[in-house]
Amino acid sequence: MSITLSLVLEQTLNGLQYGVMLFLMAAGLTLVFGIMNLVNLAHGSLYMVGAYLATAFTEKTGSFVLGVALALPATLLVGVLVEVVALRTLYERDHLDQVLATFGLILFFNELVAIIWGRAAIFTSVPRFLSGHFRILPGLPYPTYRAVIILIGVAVAVLLWVLVTRTRLGMRIRAGASNRTMISALGVDIRLLYTLVFGLGAALAGLAGAMAGPIYSVQPGMGEGILIQVFVVIVIGGIGSIRGAIVGAIVVGMADTLGRAFLKPLLATVISPPAADKAGPALASMSIYLLMAAVLFFRPEGLFPARGCS
Repeated sequence: MSITLSLVLEQTLNGLQYGVMLFLMAAGLTLVFGIMNLVNLAHGSLYMVGAYLATAFTEKTGSFVLGVALALPATLLVGVLVEVVALRTLYERDHLDQVLATFGLILFFNELVAIIWGRAAIFTSVPRFLSGHFRILPGLPYPTYRAVIILIGVAVAVLLWVLVTRTRLGMRIRAGASNRTMISALGVDIRLLYTLVFGLGAALAGLAGAMAGPIYSVQPGMGEGILIQVFVVIVIGGIGSIRGAIVGAIVVGMADTLGRAFLKPLLATVISPPAADKAGPALASMSIYLLMAAVLFFRPEGLFPARGCS
């Protein structure tokens, strides 16, 4: 297999892996916004909390799998506490109040993790049994850990689809997204439903953070950068739509990864290399926002507008 084709396939898989991470974040956030009408800027902080808790539990237990398994319910519990203590009073407030309050939560969580774990970045290693490579095709090795992330993301997407479309809880979630007043009048405890949805979103963000730990550095504020791209995913896919979150995450993950890998060498074929060195990274960083603008121009509601958490 040629080097160029191997590189394209490898970067495509990296884009898919990054898209999976974005989906785990976007799925929880789009459920929270679609059902609770809550703009939660602190969702990235739950991603950060999941990364720190997974790292801490892994160090305590000596097992990465056990560390992640403990971090998920712990992050869910943190999300439930945040919803009950800080966010429950914001549902009837306008979005500006929600933005200001959740931005305050970002500052709170950043300082909290800095107090507990310090401000220096923590670097964790890929677990030994996932540290190798395997051959996808002849001449194309790929990191086992990144492949496992893709498989976990696919499994979570399937389980989330089953939960939303095939269970009684999912029926209530879809009903709450369509008409919260009516479902409350029918006797459903809307506060409990909100708490469960927010806890589920927190657990998904925590899972993304736990899996990101061995790839990226774990540090205070790590959730803000990815949160911006998650909002792009939701806008492209359609606010409140699980299907939109899946498609939007893959599109953004591919566009971001392939743009950073290939845009500069492609530009170098038509303009001077020094100009390509400057323009390539800038255009790669802009690519997902240009893509979002194009989608909004042709489909202002996103690719898959929500119809009861479709």
